[in-house]
Amino acid sequence: MKLSNATLGELPKDVAVPTYDRSQLTPGIVHIGLGNFHRAHQAWYLHRLMEQGLAHDWAIIGAGVREGDARMRDRLLAQDCLTTLITLDPASTSAEVIGPMIDFLPIAADNAPLIAAMSDPAIRIVSLTVTEGGYYRTAAGQFDQGHADIQHDAANPDTPRTAFGAIVAAYAARRAAGHQPFTSQCCDNLQANGAILRQTVVGLARLGDPDLADWIESNASFPDAMVDCIVPATGPEELALARKLGIDDAAPVTHENFRQWVIEDDFCAGRPPWEEAGATLTDNVHAHESMKIRILNAGHQVLANAGEILGVDTIADCMADPDISAFFEKVLTDEFLPQVTPAKGTTTAAYLAQVQTRFANPKIRDTTRRVAFDGASRHAGFILPILRDALAKGQSVEGLALVEALWARMCAGQREDGSTIAPNDPIWAELQHAAMTARDDPQAWLRQTTIYGDLGDNADFATAFARWLPCLWDDGCRTVLRAYLAD
Repeated sequence: MKLSNATLGELPKDVAVPTYDRSQLTPGIVHIGLGNFHRAHQAWYLHRLMEQGLAHDWAIIGAGVREGDARMRDRLLAQDCLTTLITLDPASTSAEVIGPMIDFLPIAADNAPLIAAMSDPAIRIVSLTVTEGGYYRTAAGQFDQGHADIQHDAANPDTPRTAFGAIVAAYAARRAAGHQPFTSQCCDNLQANGAILRQTVVGLARLGDPDLADWIESNASFPDAMVDCIVPATGPEELALARKLGIDDAAPVTHENFRQWVIEDDFCAGRPPWEEAGATLTDNVHAHESMKIRILNAGHQVLANAGEILGVDTIADCMADPDISAFFEKVLTDEFLPQVTPAKGTTTAAYLAQVQTRFANPKIRDTTRRVAFDGASRHAGFILPILRDALAKGQSVEGLALVEALWARMCAGQREDGSTIAPNDPIWAELQHAAMTARDDPQAWLRQTTIYGDLGDNADFATAFARWLPCLWDDGCRTVLRAYLAD
């Protein structure tokens, strides 16, 4: 059955559908970057509230700033912005249709429709999922005001090309009209993600209008949050699964049977009662986000790079591989966990065990390619802070150096079976050149200062890295993993 408002009553009886009247929903949120994760996570929480008769004035308007976002817009508008969520539990598979999204803005080069929507005082939250590398930061984590996109938006504030330029323009319009600002809410996997979003928005505003920057900094909110749900990309298998369940959905989403959302309770223009849908509202997000980012997100990179080199297709397959899974457990236990402060009510060992179970779910076909995408941002954001902390404490970084050597080996673009690893990073050409140069000169990889900063100058790390990388080329990945495990 083709998914739409008109066909909700004709879907199979075991498919849950919205019980609230979608025609009575009014917008309160604009979400930029409307991919699978947002729909399986933030939109799901809002759907749960709406099912309880709550938050009907907080409906979502979708938005994007890239040309490719137009394809998702077309798919979702054709089915009245409904989404099928398919839960992949090891013991069962179930589906529900959610409907908190009511519109998707046109994609425009000057972002005029987006700016107009965010300028409306009915919009009280603007949320984003634009990937970890999308916040215009230097290797040191500072605002990259010299980036060409930022320079463009500073010089052309009425016709920005970035989401952040559009946000600044909307804040300017609201200030001029005497309206209060909206809350800008980051939903990306970044530690202190609210502070990072604030840095980007305020930093951009300050380049063109210091008074506006001061107004934003004093009046707008940028709450930190930790988000967690494993959500694979949608491909032919996922489309086929939706059809098998009786639903013709052009953009279904599969996800694990686990969600967590920990949010700093700092919203300048009000918020939905997220806690009524299971989110945790707190003034101390840091412990939760640090544990998740340093175990789950960093752990993903440990698995994905080794898996790509060895031609292992999915994260679950990596967990079923005795060498990769043993490497994962040892390096995280020995070198990652000592750099993690547990959140209240749990231990790092218990959290790691939970992550191992989630990663091993065979129904989640989360590809190593998807997880390894944009390693330049993910290693810089997830792995290198752990490395810096370990070095500062004088602790072993043998395993961390091997993790980085595996990434360098993967970026050479060829698996050990001779097959090609297709470009998988916004700066793939630079990474591949550095990886091939590092085959004979390992330090060439570490000289990528936009990623590593001064880490390449640390003798303990550089020595360990220079030992592991040639071994990966000469002896092969499995031999090296076993050597590490035997130590």
